[in-house]
Amino acid sequence: RSWLHLHVAFCSTSSLLKMHKALLGGPEIYKEGAGEDKGELARLQAFIGAIAIGDMVKSTLGPKGMDKILQPAGGGGPTSNATVTNDGATILKSVWIDNPAARILVDISKTQDQECGDGTTSVVVLAAEMLRNAQTLVEQKMHPQVIIRGYRFALAAARAQLEALAMDNGKDPAKFREDLLRIARTTLSSKLLQHEKDHFATLAVDAVLRLGGKPNLDYIQVLKKAGGSLKDSFLEEGFILEKRIGVGHKKVLEDCKVLVANCQMDTDKIKIYGARVKVDSLEAVAEIEQAEKDKMKKKIEKIVDHKCNVFINRQLIYNYPDQLLKEAGVMAIEHSDFDGSERLAAVLGADIASTFDNPEMTVLGSCKRIEEI
Repeated sequence: RSWLHLHVAFCSTSSLLKMHKALLGGPEIYKEGAGEDKGELARLQAFIGAIAIGDMVKSTLGPKGMDKILQPAGGGGPTSNATVTNDGATILKSVWIDNPAARILVDISKTQDQECGDGTTSVVVLAAEMLRNAQTLVEQKMHPQVIIRGYRFALAAARAQLEALAMDNGKDPAKFREDLLRIARTTLSSKLLQHEKDHFATLAVDAVLRLGGKPNLDYIQVLKKAGGSLKDSFLEEGFILEKRIGVGHKKVLEDCKVLVANCQMDTDKIKIYGARVKVDSLEAVAEIEQAEKDKMKKKIEKIVDHKCNVFINRQLIYNYPDQLLKEAGVMAIEHSDFDGSERLAAVLGADIASTFDNPEMTVLGSCKRIEEI
């Protein structure tokens, strides 16, 4: 009887487990809403997503590539703007993608844009076509690792052939410049500037060569002005700062020693935040204002001790410090470009100073001429 009882209990327990699995699909491993694709289905989804991305941008490739109109999802409302472009990175960044393999191709395009600035469409189309051929091989029951090993052999062979065909004209400035011009023209052939590609290729190459081998392209400043034609674009010999020289200062100055700063120059007015000052007469208010002015005068004296004849500040310069700088013969330019102050300091070879207690430790910038145009 005991054995029969245990057997019945065991059978009833296993039946309950089977019923639980049948009703709930087995024990849940993933979080709610998560799923898993395996085998042929997972591979098929990866192939379809990646090939679809390649087909989407393939029509924009090359000199005869067509533009695409990108419109915000859901219409975007009356204030949204549609974008017309044939740039692969721009298109792929704007499209909402849910397929993991397609997202990898989008990341490839972004990396190409960050590293080279061109070829964003080509890398996606090439990767998609390689996956298209891989799909054919997988359908013939070839193992994916074998296909991957073959692609790696092909990569090594292609790299060796490219290195064998490569030419180095870096020691010949004329030939090196001509090579850069050809690269720039090829890049611009598929852009909106293709009708003026010779002009803009010359501008781009001259700007890059002026960096003297420095890899930071942020030093090249691009200013956009409405009106005129594409032909009116030009490369300025110097650095253009979109600010005016202070009132009463010289508009042209030769052999400039420039101090680039980021400090407050507006303490000629009482400015005590979160505090209350109670005085018993207007004379006391005047004493506080005079103390603020004396403090500002000492700061100007420290600036003048740097032996600079141009002072460019990232923040505003109020009337009293501007007057003191004018009396000391120092040209003042206020509220310089917040985003471009680092670029300005790099061009002039200066440090951005915020304190002026140690003139010997501050590096001044230099230039031959500053003028207002």
